[in-house]
Amino acid sequence: MGQSTTVTGHNVWDADAHICEPPSVWQEYADPAFRDVVVQVRKHPGGRETLFCGGVDTGTNAAPACIPGAYGNPDASWDDILPGSHDPHERLKVMDGEGLDHAVFFPSLWLLSGDVQDGAAAAASARAYNRWMADFVSVDRDRLYGIAVCPLQSVDAAVAEIEAVAEAGLSGITFRPERYNGLALYDAEMDRVWSAAEHANLCIGIHGSFGSKMPSFARTRYSNQFYVHMVCHPFEQMASVMEVLASGVLDNHPGLRVGFFESGLGWLPYWLDRLDDHKRTMGHLVPALKRDPTEIWSEQCFVTMEAGEGEALGQLVELGLGHTVVWGSDYPHYDCTFPGALHELDETLRGLASPGLRQAVLERNPRRWLGLAD
Repeated sequence: MGQSTTVTGHNVWDADAHICEPPSVWQEYADPAFRDVVVQVRKHPGGRETLFCGGVDTGTNAAPACIPGAYGNPDASWDDILPGSHDPHERLKVMDGEGLDHAVFFPSLWLLSGDVQDGAAAAASARAYNRWMADFVSVDRDRLYGIAVCPLQSVDAAVAEIEAVAEAGLSGITFRPERYNGLALYDAEMDRVWSAAEHANLCIGIHGSFGSKMPSFARTRYSNQFYVHMVCHPFEQMASVMEVLASGVLDNHPGLRVGFFESGLGWLPYWLDRLDDHKRTMGHLVPALKRDPTEIWSEQCFVTMEAGEGEALGQLVELGLGHTVVWGSDYPHYDCTFPGALHELDETLRGLASPGLRQAVLERNPRRWLGLAD
Protein backbone atom coordinates (compact mmCIF):
# COMPACT_ATOMS: atom_id res chain seq x y z
CA MET A 1 0.00 0.00 0.00
CA GLY A 2 1.06 3.62 -0.43
CA GLN A 3 2.61 5.70 2.31
CA SER A 4 0.14 6.35 5.15
CA THR A 5 2.26 7.52 8.06
CA THR A 6 0.38 9.62 10.61
CA VAL A 7 2.05 13.01 10.98
CA THR A 8 1.42 15.37 13.88
CA GLY A 9 2.95 18.53 15.23
CA HIS A 10 3.42 20.37 11.91
CA ASN A 11 1.03 22.46 9.90
CA VAL A 12 2.67 23.75 6.72
CA TRP A 13 2.63 21.57 3.62
CA ASP A 14 4.11 22.53 0.26
CA ALA A 15 1.87 20.37 -1.94
CA ASP A 16 3.47 21.23 -5.29
CA ALA A 17 7.22 21.34 -4.85
CA HIS A 18 9.69 20.20 -7.48
CA ILE A 19 13.06 18.58 -7.72
CA CYS A 20 15.57 18.86 -10.56
CA GLU A 21 16.86 15.46 -11.56
CA PRO A 22 20.64 15.00 -11.22
CA PRO A 23 22.61 13.00 -13.84
CA SER A 24 22.64 9.99 -11.51
CA VAL A 25 18.97 9.38 -12.43
CA TRP A 26 19.85 8.45 -16.02
CA GLN A 27 23.41 7.35 -15.40
CA GLU A 28 22.90 5.12 -12.33
CA TYR A 29 19.22 4.53 -11.59
CA ALA A 30 18.17 3.65 -15.15
CA ASP A 31 18.33 0.05 -16.35
CA PRO A 32 21.62 -0.27 -18.30
CA ALA A 33 19.88 -1.34 -21.52
CA PHE A 34 17.79 1.86 -21.53
CA ARG A 35 20.29 4.49 -20.40
CA ASP A 36 20.48 6.08 -23.85
CA VAL A 37 16.72 6.51 -24.20
CA VAL A 38 15.46 7.61 -20.78
CA VAL A 39 14.94 11.34 -20.22
CA GLN A 40 18.29 13.08 -19.81
CA VAL A 41 20.37 16.18 -20.41
CA ARG A 42 23.29 15.81 -22.82
CA LYS A 43 26.13 18.16 -23.59
CA HIS A 44 27.06 18.76 -27.22
CA PRO A 45 30.51 19.63 -28.58
CA GLY A 46 31.19 23.23 -27.65
CA GLY A 47 29.26 22.97 -24.38
CA ARG A 48 25.68 23.45 -25.57
CA GLU A 49 23.27 21.13 -23.75
CA THR A 50 19.78 19.95 -24.59
CA LEU A 51 17.14 17.62 -23.24
CA PHE A 52 16.72 14.20 -24.87
CA CYS A 53 13.52 12.15 -24.55
CA GLY A 54 13.46 8.61 -25.89
CA GLY A 55 16.83 9.20 -27.51
CA VAL A 56 15.44 12.16 -29.46
CA ASP A 57 16.96 15.62 -29.09
CA THR A 58 14.21 18.05 -28.12
CA GLY A 59 16.49 21.00 -28.87
CA THR A 60 15.53 22.52 -25.51
CA ASN A 61 17.91 23.80 -22.85
CA ALA A 62 15.89 22.96 -19.74
CA ALA A 63 18.06 24.77 -17.22
CA PRO A 64 16.63 28.32 -17.57
CA ALA A 65 13.18 27.05 -16.58
CA CYS A 66 14.46 25.22 -13.50
CA ILE A 67 16.49 27.89 -11.72
CA PRO A 68 14.77 30.82 -9.94
CA GLY A 69 14.87 33.92 -12.12
CA ALA A 70 16.91 32.27 -14.89
CA TYR A 71 14.33 32.11 -17.67
CA GLY A 72 15.68 33.83 -20.76
CA ASN A 73 19.31 33.19 -19.82
CA PRO A 74 20.75 31.07 -22.67
CA ASP A 75 23.94 30.43 -20.69
CA ALA A 76 22.18 28.65 -17.83
CA SER A 77 23.37 25.06 -17.51
CA TRP A 78 22.07 21.97 -15.76
CA ASP A 79 25.29 22.18 -13.79
CA ASP A 80 23.84 25.35 -12.22
CA ILE A 81 20.71 23.82 -10.65
CA LEU A 82 20.42 24.61 -6.97
CA PRO A 83 21.64 22.03 -4.44
CA GLY A 84 18.24 22.16 -2.75
CA SER A 85 16.66 20.94 -5.96
CA HIS A 86 18.35 17.53 -5.96
CA ASP A 87 20.04 16.93 -2.59
CA PRO A 88 17.47 15.96 0.09
CA HIS A 89 19.64 17.23 2.93
CA GLU A 90 19.98 20.62 1.24
CA ARG A 91 16.26 20.61 0.49
CA LEU A 92 15.45 20.18 4.14
CA LYS A 93 17.57 23.26 4.85
CA VAL A 94 15.61 25.20 2.23
CA MET A 95 12.34 24.04 3.78
CA ASP A 96 13.52 25.10 7.24
CA GLY A 97 14.45 28.53 5.92
CA GLU A 98 11.08 28.92 4.20
CA GLY A 99 9.03 27.69 7.16
CA LEU A 100 7.83 24.51 5.43
CA ASP A 101 7.31 21.40 7.51
CA HIS A 102 6.51 18.98 4.69
CA ALA A 103 6.85 18.98 0.91
CA VAL A 104 5.35 16.87 -1.87
CA PHE A 105 7.72 16.47 -4.81
CA PHE A 106 6.98 16.45 -8.52
CA PRO A 107 9.58 16.11 -11.28
CA SER A 108 11.04 18.74 -13.57
CA LEU A 109 12.70 17.09 -16.57
CA TRP A 110 10.41 14.11 -16.14
CA LEU A 111 7.38 16.36 -16.62
CA LEU A 112 8.38 15.98 -20.28
CA SER A 113 8.58 12.19 -20.19
CA GLY A 114 5.31 12.05 -22.13
CA ASP A 115 7.45 12.93 -25.15
CA VAL A 116 8.95 9.43 -25.04
CA GLN A 117 6.93 7.50 -27.61
CA ASP A 118 8.02 3.91 -27.06
CA GLY A 119 6.25 2.16 -24.19
CA ALA A 120 9.29 0.18 -23.04
CA ALA A 121 11.51 3.27 -23.02
CA ALA A 122 8.84 5.28 -21.20
CA ALA A 123 8.51 2.56 -18.57
CA ALA A 124 12.29 2.44 -18.10
CA SER A 125 12.40 6.20 -17.77
CA ALA A 126 9.68 6.12 -15.10
CA ARG A 127 11.43 3.33 -13.21
CA ALA A 128 14.69 5.29 -13.11
CA TYR A 129 13.01 8.40 -11.75
CA ASN A 130 10.86 6.54 -9.25
CA ARG A 131 13.82 4.60 -7.85
CA TRP A 132 15.71 7.84 -7.36
CA MET A 133 12.69 9.57 -5.79
CA ALA A 134 12.21 6.68 -3.36
CA ASP A 135 15.79 7.16 -2.19
CA PHE A 136 15.32 10.94 -2.02
CA VAL A 137 12.32 10.80 0.34
CA SER A 138 13.84 8.00 2.44
CA VAL A 139 16.15 10.62 4.00
CA ASP A 140 13.20 11.92 6.06
CA ARG A 141 9.87 10.16 5.55
CA ASP A 142 8.18 12.44 8.05
CA ARG A 143 8.82 15.52 5.91
CA LEU A 144 9.49 14.41 2.32
CA TYR A 145 6.77 12.89 0.11
CA GLY A 146 7.39 11.67 -3.40
CA ILE A 147 5.03 11.54 -6.36
CA ALA A 148 5.97 8.87 -8.91
CA VAL A 149 5.94 9.18 -12.69
CA CYS A 150 3.28 6.98 -14.32
CA PRO A 151 4.13 5.89 -17.92
CA LEU A 152 0.77 6.02 -19.68
CA GLN A 153 2.44 5.19 -23.02
CA SER A 154 1.77 1.58 -21.98
CA VAL A 155 -1.13 0.78 -19.68
CA ASP A 156 0.48 -2.54 -18.78
CA ALA A 157 3.65 -0.71 -17.74
CA ALA A 158 1.67 1.96 -15.90
CA VAL A 159 -0.16 -0.62 -13.78
CA ALA A 160 3.07 -2.46 -13.02
CA GLU A 161 4.79 0.78 -12.01
CA ILE A 162 1.89 1.80 -9.75
CA GLU A 163 2.24 -1.47 -7.88
CA ALA A 164 6.02 -1.02 -7.61
CA VAL A 165 5.97 2.55 -6.32
CA ALA A 166 3.33 1.71 -3.73
CA GLU A 167 5.67 -0.95 -2.37
CA ALA A 168 8.54 1.55 -2.46
CA GLY A 169 6.67 3.93 -0.16
CA LEU A 170 5.93 6.75 -2.63
CA SER A 171 2.73 8.67 -2.04
CA GLY A 172 1.12 9.09 -5.44
CA ILE A 173 1.45 9.10 -9.20
CA THR A 174 1.59 11.87 -11.76
CA PHE A 175 0.97 12.16 -15.46
CA ARG A 176 0.24 15.00 -17.83
CA PRO A 177 -3.26 16.15 -18.85
CA GLU A 178 -2.49 15.61 -22.56
CA ARG A 179 -3.10 12.30 -24.31
CA TYR A 180 -0.32 9.70 -24.33
CA ASN A 181 -0.28 8.18 -27.82
CA GLY A 182 -3.96 9.10 -28.12
CA LEU A 183 -5.04 7.67 -24.75
CA ALA A 184 -7.81 9.79 -23.21
CA LEU A 185 -8.35 9.86 -19.45
CA TYR A 186 -11.87 8.47 -19.91
CA ASP A 187 -10.91 5.63 -22.27
CA ALA A 188 -11.90 2.16 -21.08
CA GLU A 189 -8.25 1.09 -21.01
CA MET A 190 -7.53 3.76 -18.38
CA ASP A 191 -9.83 1.98 -15.93
CA ARG A 192 -6.96 -0.37 -15.08
CA VAL A 193 -4.80 2.62 -14.11
CA TRP A 194 -7.51 4.20 -11.99
CA SER A 195 -8.22 0.86 -10.32
CA ALA A 196 -4.56 0.21 -9.56
CA ALA A 197 -4.09 3.65 -7.99
CA GLU A 198 -7.28 3.30 -5.96
CA HIS A 199 -6.30 -0.16 -4.72
CA ALA A 200 -2.83 1.07 -3.72
CA ASN A 201 -4.26 4.16 -1.96
CA LEU A 202 -2.07 6.42 -4.10
CA CYS A 203 -3.17 9.98 -4.78
CA ILE A 204 -3.09 11.30 -8.33
CA GLY A 205 -1.57 14.61 -9.38
CA ILE A 206 -2.29 15.64 -12.95
CA HIS A 207 0.50 18.08 -13.72
CA GLY A 208 1.44 19.70 -17.01
CA SER A 209 4.19 22.05 -18.11
CA PHE A 210 5.41 23.90 -21.14
CA GLY A 211 8.22 22.49 -23.25
CA SER A 212 6.52 19.22 -24.13
CA LYS A 213 6.16 18.14 -27.74
CA MET A 214 2.98 16.19 -27.01
CA PRO A 215 -0.07 17.23 -29.08
CA SER A 216 -1.93 19.87 -27.08
CA PHE A 217 -4.07 22.97 -27.29
CA ALA A 218 -0.98 25.15 -27.11
CA ARG A 219 1.31 23.17 -29.43
CA THR A 220 -1.26 22.98 -32.25
CA ARG A 221 -1.62 26.75 -32.31
CA TYR A 222 1.52 28.52 -31.12
CA SER A 223 5.30 28.47 -31.22
CA ASN A 224 5.92 31.66 -29.23
CA GLN A 225 6.59 30.47 -25.67
CA PHE A 226 4.64 33.40 -24.20
CA TYR A 227 1.48 32.13 -25.86
CA VAL A 228 2.34 28.50 -25.18
CA HIS A 229 2.85 29.06 -21.46
CA MET A 230 -0.29 31.18 -21.16
CA VAL A 231 -2.42 28.41 -22.63
CA CYS A 232 -0.82 25.10 -21.76
CA HIS A 233 -1.51 24.88 -18.03
CA PRO A 234 -5.13 26.12 -17.67
CA PHE A 235 -6.58 24.87 -20.97
CA GLU A 236 -5.26 21.33 -20.58
CA GLN A 237 -6.37 21.16 -16.96
CA MET A 238 -9.84 22.42 -17.78
CA ALA A 239 -10.13 19.62 -20.33
CA SER A 240 -8.84 16.99 -17.92
CA VAL A 241 -11.27 18.13 -15.19
CA MET A 242 -14.11 17.79 -17.69
CA GLU A 243 -12.94 14.33 -18.78
CA VAL A 244 -12.49 12.95 -15.28
CA LEU A 245 -15.77 14.36 -13.92
CA ALA A 246 -18.11 13.92 -16.89
CA SER A 247 -16.98 10.42 -17.82
CA GLY A 248 -17.89 8.85 -14.49
CA VAL A 249 -14.30 7.95 -13.56
CA LEU A 250 -14.70 9.20 -10.00
CA ASP A 251 -18.14 7.67 -9.50
CA ASN A 252 -16.67 4.35 -10.58
CA HIS A 253 -13.66 4.81 -8.29
CA PRO A 254 -14.90 6.50 -5.10
CA GLY A 255 -11.55 5.98 -3.37
CA LEU A 256 -9.60 8.09 -5.86
CA ARG A 257 -8.23 11.50 -4.86
CA VAL A 258 -7.23 13.53 -7.90
CA GLY A 259 -5.38 16.86 -7.90
CA PHE A 260 -5.11 19.25 -10.83
CA PHE A 261 -1.87 21.11 -10.33
CA GLU A 262 -0.02 24.28 -11.36
CA SER A 263 -2.76 25.93 -13.37
CA GLY A 264 -4.09 28.31 -10.74
CA LEU A 265 -7.71 28.20 -9.67
CA GLY A 266 -9.33 31.31 -11.09
CA TRP A 267 -10.97 29.27 -13.84
CA LEU A 268 -12.45 26.66 -11.51
CA PRO A 269 -15.65 28.35 -10.21
CA TYR A 270 -16.69 29.18 -13.78
CA TRP A 271 -15.79 25.73 -15.07
CA LEU A 272 -17.68 23.82 -12.38
CA ASP A 273 -20.74 26.03 -12.89
CA ARG A 274 -20.57 25.39 -16.63
CA LEU A 275 -20.21 21.64 -16.08
CA ASP A 276 -23.19 21.59 -13.70
CA ASP A 277 -25.26 23.53 -16.21
CA HIS A 278 -24.32 21.16 -19.02
CA LYS A 279 -25.35 18.20 -16.89
CA ARG A 280 -28.78 19.78 -16.46
CA THR A 281 -29.26 20.51 -20.16
CA MET A 282 -27.18 17.85 -21.93
CA GLY A 283 -26.68 15.17 -19.30
CA HIS A 284 -28.23 12.47 -21.50
CA LEU A 285 -25.06 12.64 -23.61
CA VAL A 286 -22.90 11.58 -20.66
CA PRO A 287 -24.95 8.85 -18.95
CA ALA A 288 -22.04 7.85 -16.70
CA LEU A 289 -22.27 11.26 -14.99
CA LYS A 290 -24.62 10.49 -12.10
CA ARG A 291 -23.98 13.41 -9.74
CA ASP A 292 -23.47 17.13 -10.25
CA PRO A 293 -19.82 17.78 -11.17
CA THR A 294 -19.46 20.22 -8.27
CA GLU A 295 -20.55 17.51 -5.84
CA ILE A 296 -18.01 15.07 -7.26
CA TRP A 297 -15.31 17.72 -7.11
CA SER A 298 -16.10 18.49 -3.50
CA GLU A 299 -15.59 14.89 -2.46
CA GLN A 300 -12.62 13.72 -4.54
CA CYS A 301 -10.75 16.57 -6.24
CA PHE A 302 -8.13 19.17 -5.40
CA VAL A 303 -6.53 22.16 -7.07
CA THR A 304 -3.41 24.19 -6.35
CA MET A 305 -3.59 27.93 -5.86
CA GLU A 306 -1.08 30.61 -6.74
CA ALA A 307 -0.12 32.81 -3.81
CA GLY A 308 -1.87 35.91 -5.15
CA GLU A 309 -5.21 34.32 -6.02
CA GLY A 310 -7.11 35.66 -3.03
CA GLU A 311 -10.21 36.72 -4.94
CA ALA A 312 -10.57 33.36 -6.67
CA LEU A 313 -9.92 31.51 -3.42
CA GLY A 314 -12.62 33.59 -1.78
CA GLN A 315 -15.06 32.52 -4.52
CA LEU A 316 -14.31 28.86 -3.87
CA VAL A 317 -14.76 29.36 -0.13
CA GLU A 318 -18.18 30.95 -0.77
CA LEU A 319 -19.07 27.92 -2.89
CA GLY A 320 -18.16 25.63 0.00
CA LEU A 321 -15.07 24.30 -1.80
CA GLY A 322 -12.28 25.74 0.32
CA HIS A 323 -11.50 22.20 1.48
CA THR A 324 -10.34 21.28 -2.04
CA VAL A 325 -7.54 23.86 -2.31
CA VAL A 326 -3.87 23.20 -1.65
CA TRP A 327 -0.80 25.38 -2.17
CA GLY A 328 2.60 24.78 -3.70
CA SER A 329 5.77 26.84 -3.78
CA ASP A 330 6.86 25.58 -7.24
CA TYR A 331 10.46 25.80 -5.97
CA PRO A 332 12.94 25.78 -7.71
CA HIS A 333 11.36 26.71 -11.04
CA TYR A 334 12.14 30.01 -12.71
CA ASP A 335 8.92 31.78 -11.71
CA CYS A 336 8.74 30.65 -8.08
CA THR A 337 8.98 33.14 -5.25
CA PHE A 338 12.23 32.38 -3.45
CA PRO A 339 12.86 33.23 -0.77
CA GLY A 340 9.55 34.11 0.82
CA ALA A 341 6.93 31.91 -0.89
CA LEU A 342 5.01 31.17 2.29
CA HIS A 343 5.14 34.83 3.35
CA GLU A 344 3.59 35.76 0.00
CA LEU A 345 0.77 33.28 0.56
CA ASP A 346 0.15 34.51 4.10
CA GLU A 347 -0.25 38.06 2.82
CA THR A 348 -3.07 36.80 0.60
CA LEU A 349 -4.71 34.71 3.32
CA ARG A 350 -4.72 37.64 5.74
CA GLY A 351 -6.96 39.50 3.29
CA LEU A 352 -9.66 36.82 3.55
CA ALA A 353 -11.94 36.76 6.58
CA SER A 354 -12.25 32.98 6.70
CA PRO A 355 -11.35 31.34 10.02
CA GLY A 356 -9.44 28.12 9.62
CA LEU A 357 -8.66 28.70 5.95
CA ARG A 358 -4.89 28.79 6.41
CA GLN A 359 -4.88 25.49 8.25
CA ALA A 360 -7.16 23.98 5.61
CA VAL A 361 -5.01 25.03 2.66
CA LEU A 362 -1.66 24.33 4.32
CA GLU A 363 -2.45 21.20 6.34
CA ARG A 364 -5.86 19.53 6.25
CA ASN A 365 -6.39 19.62 2.50
CA PRO A 366 -2.98 18.29 1.39
CA ARG A 367 -3.16 15.57 4.04
CA ARG A 368 -6.59 14.54 2.76
CA TRP A 369 -5.28 14.47 -0.84
CA LEU A 370 -2.37 12.28 0.23
CA GLY A 371 -4.69 9.99 2.18
CA LEU A 372 -2.88 10.49 5.50
CA ALA A 373 -4.57 9.55 8.74
CA ASP A 374 -5.70 12.38 11.00
